[in-house]
Amino acid sequence: MRKKIQLAFKPLLKTFFVLSLVLALALGHADGALAARSGGRIGGGSFRAPSSRTYTPRTYAPPGGGSYYAPYPGGGFGFPFLIPFWGIGGGFGGLFTILIFIAIANFLVQSFRRVTSGDTANDVDYSSNPSVSVTRLQVGLLAQARGLQTELNHIAETADTNSPEGRAEILQEASLALLRHPEYWVYAGGGTQQAKLNSAEAQFNRLSLAERSKFSEETLSNVNNQLKAALAKEALPAADNIENPTDLITSGPGEYIIVTLLAATLGRFEIPQINSADDLRQALRQLGGIPGEQLLAIEVLWTPQAEGDTLTSDDLLAEYPDLKLV
Repeated sequence: MRKKIQLAFKPLLKTFFVLSLVLALALGHADGALAARSGGRIGGGSFRAPSSRTYTPRTYAPPGGGSYYAPYPGGGFGFPFLIPFWGIGGGFGGLFTILIFIAIANFLVQSFRRVTSGDTANDVDYSSNPSVSVTRLQVGLLAQARGLQTELNHIAETADTNSPEGRAEILQEASLALLRHPEYWVYAGGGTQQAKLNSAEAQFNRLSLAERSKFSEETLSNVNNQLKAALAKEALPAADNIENPTDLITSGPGEYIIVTLLAATLGRFEIPQINSADDLRQALRQLGGIPGEQLLAIEVLWTPQAEGDTLTSDDLLAEYPDLKLV
């Protein structure tokens, strides 16, 4: 009799197990869909080839009349030996050879200096498709660093993203805001990729889209001086529905803020590999010190942006698996 009852209940148990599994999966996806992650974004710039410098040769009048052209600025081969032929006589051949030798030696010395000093400005001037460095730096902080969100919001609301000087100031202020909160640093990562100018924009946009796709909504953005703000759905209940209102101030365990800095710079630029807090500090200082004339484009992205929104440890592991503990 017992065997018959057990046989009768086996199909029911299987059906119950399958239904329970389906409901668990459905509710799990529903919870993920309802957990909105707000994001902020500041950016601007353009990937245009820099215009070459224009040099105007100056004319000097040597004693005794006549004229000759000054050497090409920067030590180039500028034919400094075009001097009057009269008054030199038979010594012209020897003097002519000496001047040619001096001009060639000057050209070689200046070229060697440019190569050994890594002068990227000259590389840019003489190439229509110069090298570009695309750098990404990410910092994961404990959610107690709520003041950082306020600083980033203020930068977004007041920044000039349309000028090179304004973009350099944004990168400097964002780096400085992160440097002011080392006690909250938990994770970090990043690196630099080299590309030519004609392909650097696509590389930069891929990195930007990859980060923006992790946001459910961009609740505050200032891109090319277009300021936009949206009301984000609160991820936490309103204060009226909370027994202890201080729960909104002190973040729960395993909640984080992620800040991403993107920069495209002319010439060769590289941040150190991030393995420690000292590496992160050096990378932030390097990014914050990039001059405006070297910056092509920048973006600062952070999540969460909306007050009350949270980023859990599960979210961080799922969306930012490359970050390392610092």
